[in-house]
Amino acid sequence: MAIGSYGTIRPSDVSPSDVEIILHYTPSRDYTENYTLKTLDANTLLRPYFNNNDTGGNADIEILGGLYNLKLPATEFNKLGIYTLYLRPAQIRTQITDCGVLSALPNVKGIVVDITNVPSQYRNKFINQGLVGFRVEYLNPDGTKVPNFFRYITSSFYCEPVTQNLTTTQQKVVRYRYVDNSTNLVFCTLTPSSAPTNKPNATPFIGTPGQNIIISNTFFNPVTLDVEIVEHDASTLALALYGNQTKSMDDGIYTIYDSSNNIYKQYNLYEIRDQFNELLYEVRQDRGGNIDFSKSYDNIIA
Repeated sequence: MAIGSYGTIRPSDVSPSDVEIILHYTPSRDYTENYTLKTLDANTLLRPYFNNNDTGGNADIEILGGLYNLKLPATEFNKLGIYTLYLRPAQIRTQITDCGVLSALPNVKGIVVDITNVPSQYRNKFINQGLVGFRVEYLNPDGTKVPNFFRYITSSFYCEPVTQNLTTTQQKVVRYRYVDNSTNLVFCTLTPSSAPTNKPNATPFIGTPGQNIIISNTFFNPVTLDVEIVEHDASTLALALYGNQTKSMDDGIYTIYDSSNNIYKQYNLYEIRDQFNELLYEVRQDRGGNIDFSKSYDNIIA
């Protein structure tokens, strides 16, 4: 019998609306105090590429998985320093309305989420089977996240509460049943949520009513990018080393030109001597914005 090899990694074809971009800036790698994080709009900065080589009629429609264009706006990236971009699945912060069971299947436990408590831009996810595969993380009463603890959503359906009698007619309990039409409540089953067979009373924790939670997709792994903005790069440094240069012997103006022979930098070259006319220093002084355009390369070489 042949043993096949199967790949386990697939390129992500995630929508920009499912991505959250967090920006951190520091002027140098030694500066670690008083940092601030800023959330950027992924819908305006992240653009997927489309498969324009498809011959099955899906050209410019089918997302080419794993390849995206990230725009760096000048309004944010306008200072020298190091910018850290953290791209992670979008986090939906909401609250558990109730933890209950289904009236038809009392052994099926889950959490109930009120869609009105969900941020408006993410409510389109809270539909029948719209949250399958999403991860649920839990927050403590003080707002801190329970570390290294999460559950996965295995199903999500619209639901409505129903009242059922228990062993006596005086005792009633609220349970839930699935409905086909849209309501404000979604019943989500989680894994793991059932007790092991060797200890039936050890029911896994799935949350408590009123507890704040974070729901996030699992479409891709978080990505961290470092962008360093510097005054000079390899191309500008190469101009100083290998580009065309001139030195005016009359006034000592030293000019460096770019690859198109435009004036890139100008300096004043002069010497400092003592009272006995002994040479002490040779000085190169940046002229700043005081550019002498009569020293253009074409004027000199022509």
